[in-house]
Amino acid sequence: MIKHPVHGRFGPYGGQYVPETLMGALEELEGVWHEAKADAQFQLELAGHRHAFIGRPTPLYAASRLSAHFGGAHIHLKREDLCHTGAHKLNNAVGQALLAMRMGKKRLIAETGAGQHGVAVATVAARFGLDCAVYMGTEDMRRQSMNVRRMKLLGAEVKEVASGTKTLKDATSEAIRDWVTNVHTTHYIIGSVVGPHPYPEMVRDLQRVIGDEAREQYLSVDGKLPDVVVACVGGGSNAIGIFTAFLDDKDVSLVGVEAAGSGIRTGKHAASLVGGRPGVLHGAFSYLLQDGEGQVLPTHSISAGLDYPGVGPEHSFLRDVERVDYVAVGDKDALAAFKLCTKLEGIMPALEPAHALHQAGVIARELGPGGRILVCLSGRGDKDMDSVESPTKSEAAP
Repeated sequence: MIKHPVHGRFGPYGGQYVPETLMGALEELEGVWHEAKADAQFQLELAGHRHAFIGRPTPLYAASRLSAHFGGAHIHLKREDLCHTGAHKLNNAVGQALLAMRMGKKRLIAETGAGQHGVAVATVAARFGLDCAVYMGTEDMRRQSMNVRRMKLLGAEVKEVASGTKTLKDATSEAIRDWVTNVHTTHYIIGSVVGPHPYPEMVRDLQRVIGDEAREQYLSVDGKLPDVVVACVGGGSNAIGIFTAFLDDKDVSLVGVEAAGSGIRTGKHAASLVGGRPGVLHGAFSYLLQDGEGQVLPTHSISAGLDYPGVGPEHSFLRDVERVDYVAVGDKDALAAFKLCTKLEGIMPALEPAHALHQAGVIARELGPGGRILVCLSGRGDKDMDSVESPTKSEAAP
């Protein structure tokens, strides 16, 4: 059995590596979160928003044409793309917005890469009448211009970050600086299972609704559990969300799929667990991409949401104890899986879960007819049309 974290640690990973000015806010958040978990009224309110606003439960979908294409193994998709705003990110944003109001904080800030988390936070700010600022790298704003427009229409201030690699890492750094300055009035909604304790645990608990629903749905449809559960991993919230429900099922294999970009050997990738080593980034000890002197390395992926040099500490622990098998899929294969799913199923996946779909196809061929695979389809691909139609030469490379 996988043990729960102790004092914000998953084995050696996790912790709170933050300025002293943030310790009070983290302690307050941890206390409020534990109170809310035990508060039946809060849980009832959260369940109401999940149903009426997010659109839960999301369906389990039998991808029959993909299954046939890959040799007959049964592939099911957990349809998080059908959540309001188009991805799993709203599960976390709604819960944290409720906590912010419980703490009396009227301003939300967030970081975003693919824009889906930024859209989710802007959405809950509009829903609950809160101020909102979203930090986003210049490069990601270019790749995800539609989501930038969505955030602005929702009333959020989109703060462009032109430093460093101009992607998610730099946006996160700027959001943390804002939080340090405005900690008494502002709640920082971190978008994944990363950052200092209690965020990795709290975001996991808010996202585990994915796995809890999927497990129950799969049993009701098939009468038994899947052989393999597959999910993409950037920071890792959708993956932890679905994996958590199956961690104690020893006969269920779990596969996390990182972004290999142009290839691990090229150095142009975002696969922290496959190609990185432990270090400290954005308030937690976890696997990350770094050079010999401990400096964080630039990343590359066609998928803005996976283009991050670190990963959640629980994923690092699950890698070390070998409960989850982490692999990496490159831009070219992810792009092919995006197009294949769209043409065969009439479902346009985001580029992030397209990485998982490719790996699901590899596993399906290995299992053969009768195999059972569950894939977390974490978001839809409308946001990725520009990247798909006009990938740069480096993005299209194998």
